[in-house]
Amino acid sequence: MTVPHRRAISAALAAMLAGGALLGALATAPAAAADAWRDKEFWLKDSGVTAAWQVSKGAGVKVAVIDSGVDGNHPDLKGAVTGGTDVSGAGAPNGQKSIGAKTEHGTLVATMLAGRGHTTPTPPSASASPTASAAPTTPASGGPDGTIGVAPEAEILSVSTWLGSPNPGGKTDQEQIPDAVRWAVDNGAKVINISLGSTSPDWPQSWDAAFLYAEQKDVVIVAAAGNRVGGNIQVGAPATIPGVLTVAGLDGEGRASVDSSSQGISIGVAAPAENLVGGLPGGGYAEWAGTSGAAPIVSGVAALIRSKWPEMSANQVINRIVSTAKDAGAPGKDPLYGYGILDAEAALKGDVPATSSNPLGSIADWIRVHRRGVLSEPSQAPVASPTSAAPTLADPTVPVAKTPATVDEALPAAVVLGFGALFVALVTGAAIQLRKVSKNPPAVPEEADTGTFATVDPPSKT
Repeated sequence: MTVPHRRAISAALAAMLAGGALLGALATAPAAAADAWRDKEFWLKDSGVTAAWQVSKGAGVKVAVIDSGVDGNHPDLKGAVTGGTDVSGAGAPNGQKSIGAKTEHGTLVATMLAGRGHTTPTPPSASASPTASAAPTTPASGGPDGTIGVAPEAEILSVSTWLGSPNPGGKTDQEQIPDAVRWAVDNGAKVINISLGSTSPDWPQSWDAAFLYAEQKDVVIVAAAGNRVGGNIQVGAPATIPGVLTVAGLDGEGRASVDSSSQGISIGVAAPAENLVGGLPGGGYAEWAGTSGAAPIVSGVAALIRSKWPEMSANQVINRIVSTAKDAGAPGKDPLYGYGILDAEAALKGDVPATSSNPLGSIADWIRVHRRGVLSEPSQAPVASPTSAAPTLADPTVPVAKTPATVDEALPAAVVLGFGALFVALVTGAAIQLRKVSKNPPAVPEEADTGTFATVDPPSKT
């Protein structure tokens, strides 16, 4: 089989697409060689996904992908995208037009989450025998070639957003994100994947009502933690919102990734984030890295659980994922791995006690404390946000004016000034002494130190 020519790319995704960056190569060759991509999906076995398929493949569960749009015509997504919308004002009504700063992002995410693979037609001139050309066993109905997602029987709702650059549709990210979340909830999503983020831990107050709405409607929201290589040293919104299942990234050795992850107390679980592969709009493939790819792995596991136990609450789904994770890093929950490394098999087969609370918190409780909000009406409309199309996430903060320094605060300044005066006095004294020396030079001039020893004459003989 001829290896397809690859076109190298090195541009990182925009800050708003903080979950991932394209690090590998684009494949623009025919899909006949695409089965090689299936072999690269190491996380299916390493994260326990193939074993979890013995229990569930995600049938009957709708997962909303809030991203740059999903190409439902990709060979691996045929029949997977069953609905969608555009909240940017610049995309297609069905959400399948790829838009924004990185148009490929949404399709990469969707194929990792719910790709179904495909079957490549056998050329009539093929010399292989009938038995040799028989299609091998595959875990999904799509076929043995191309990429297969973690939940290959789940349905995708594509919600296209324009992020990472000025939106020609005129809607800001502050408007698009809550609109996208509410649409997803209203259209039957049981899981929402948000592989988008920012470098700020804060989120606009206009987002509160939408995330509260999702919580009250029992929807699991999974978000990417962000990448250090993209400027996300700490987890940024929306992955900092209480109740959201935030996903950190692992490197090829199963350790917290230096580049393709970040850190923060809101992290719930860690999943592979390097050496990933996914589909591109138009039918191609790419190697990529980032928590943008780690998030749909976890979203896929959430879909497997919700398919197996349709009546299980979102809180219990999240608890099942984090409580069965393999502890890593510091014992217990930590800011690099959260509760540990994803174990899909344990999440689907383990005996996990029921819980009524989300181990990652509640946006409702947060609003009561920090916004002093009234939560009696779950369908309340979001707070109106600015109409400027600037691609910034968090509300700008204004520095607080400082009051005049008190006596205690002024003490350090006085100490600094005192030492400064002493230094000036010493310099002045040294200058005066130098002038005196220059007027009265010593009797024998001093020689520069050469670093050698002087020779000594031997004693004379008598």
